[in-house]
Amino acid sequence: MAPLKLNSKNLSQIATASAAPVQIPTYPRGDAVKEGIVHIGVGGFHRAHLAVYVDQLMQNHGVTDYAICGVGLQPFDAGMRDALNSQDGLYTVVERTAESSVAKVMGSINSYLFAPDNREAVIAKLAHPDTHIVSLTITESGYYYNENTHELQSENPDIQHDLHDDHAPTTAFGFLYHGMARRREQGLNPFTVVSCDNMQGNGSITRHMLVSFARLRNPELADWINTKGHFPNAMVDRITPQTAPVDKESLAKDFGIEDAWPIVTEPFMQWVIEDHFCDGRPPFEKVGVQIVKNVKEVEEFEKHKLRLLNGSHAVIAYGGWLAGYKFVHQTMENPMFREMIWNMMQEETKPNLPQIPGVDIDLYCRTLIERFSNPPIKDQLPRICLNGTGKIPQFIMPSIAEAIWVNGPFRRLCYTAALWMHYIHGVDDTGAEYEVIDPMLDELRARAKHGDPTELLNIKSLFGDDLRKDKRFMDTITEALQDIARDGVLKSLPKYI
Repeated sequence: MAPLKLNSKNLSQIATASAAPVQIPTYPRGDAVKEGIVHIGVGGFHRAHLAVYVDQLMQNHGVTDYAICGVGLQPFDAGMRDALNSQDGLYTVVERTAESSVAKVMGSINSYLFAPDNREAVIAKLAHPDTHIVSLTITESGYYYNENTHELQSENPDIQHDLHDDHAPTTAFGFLYHGMARRREQGLNPFTVVSCDNMQGNGSITRHMLVSFARLRNPELADWINTKGHFPNAMVDRITPQTAPVDKESLAKDFGIEDAWPIVTEPFMQWVIEDHFCDGRPPFEKVGVQIVKNVKEVEEFEKHKLRLLNGSHAVIAYGGWLAGYKFVHQTMENPMFREMIWNMMQEETKPNLPQIPGVDIDLYCRTLIERFSNPPIKDQLPRICLNGTGKIPQFIMPSIAEAIWVNGPFRRLCYTAALWMHYIHGVDDTGAEYEVIDPMLDELRARAKHGDPTELLNIKSLFGDDLRKDKRFMDTITEALQDIARDGVLKSLPKYI
């Protein structure tokens, strides 16, 4: 039987025609629900994360006033517009493990607006009384956040355009500003702005960037947003690789669904969010979202994830790529990588992490090993290698600094940092060249020396001053870099297991 095109008309047939079971939404959609959430930046992660939680609320708990209106701001979002609009907002999430695949059709995205088609429609939606939450997955670059000064990149041409154009905003902050201004004129509360991007202090950054933007246009509105608006901090987690053509083909073959843009992901997902909403929220806790009281609790969960998950990812990505692997699970099939990562988590990272009531860190570490080892996810190493200057200083160096403070072990952490320092040369252990993508690549290449980390560590915006003054650290990371440069990854790795 030919696969069925995914749309509302075919839903019931999709549920019964497939040889493998397919979960479909049976809740009301369209005009029968209110769109309480507007999400800017509908990509793979949003559709595998927040939209899944909302789908569960609608399906299992009868929530009808927090359906999602998706918004695309950039020209490249036209593809998502076309895919979703041709399918009545429906799409498929396939959760894969080595043993099985489960397909679930999501219906929580009730409509989609493409800003270049109609910018006024987006602003009107933000200002609508039904809109209580505006959520974001716009990647780090979409925040125009200067990592060094911690201020808005106000001179950026996109920001300058939105500061001086009242009719055609292009950035998320331009649209948020106009939406907030109109709500204030209408006597409404601000909407809560929820960042779902993987950044430390994402809510605090969002608040500061939006208020800074507003202050350059209308200080009075900026004060209103800062006083009455809420920007909860959150930690998000779900491995969501880019959709590949083979994913569409296997969905059609295994489940009989023709989906223009499905999502393949892992069963695990996590969302920890500060209970700080100014205009109501759905009962997220009913579907497993961890609602916490304050930003400190978010930061503790975040520290676990950044140091254990993202820190381990650095070993897998840079070490695996240099050694000739292409995917995360391939790297984890090598027992040396597996053992080294486990020991680094247990002996060097875990001892300096906060204890969180109800959280078993050892179980979390074992879960991470399982997630990294999941073959069907096919998570590509280049995705994780991207922009190392935004990762190593966050995921590895703080653990090293804390180990220095307590005179604890850190040689595996130093080896991880050295892997990245060697990776930026752009040549793997076989001599093959590859592309390195990093906003600081020119400076990195100018400073990088085989076997000597000194000049790289002199980049104060990345590493500060403190670590370079510690002889034990300098000796250890220098030795690690020399080992990699001389012997390659697979021959040097046993020394660091």
